[in-house]
Amino acid sequence: MALFMDVHTLGDSVALDDVAQAHAADLQHQGEHEVNYLRYWVDEVNGKIFCLVEAPSSDAAASVHREAHGLVADEIYAVSEGR
Repeated sequence: MALFMDVHTLGDSVALDDVAQAHAADLQHQGEHEVNYLRYWVDEVNGKIFCLVEAPSSDAAASVHREAHGLVADEIYAVSEGR
């Protein structure tokens, strides 16, 4: 399974609680696409959200966001974990 980091740029501030609700919706839909959303980070002031996800493809990861809440990522990067 590949590892991806997606980036959402909302343009305005974003509340951590709202992102937590969206993440919970992702978790409810992820199994349908063989995706595993691992973690997320939020820059509340600048309206940025970063999601780390294991997925068979970036399209599968995007499908989960689209179906769960409609907030698809502006960018998705294939990443490798360093230690």
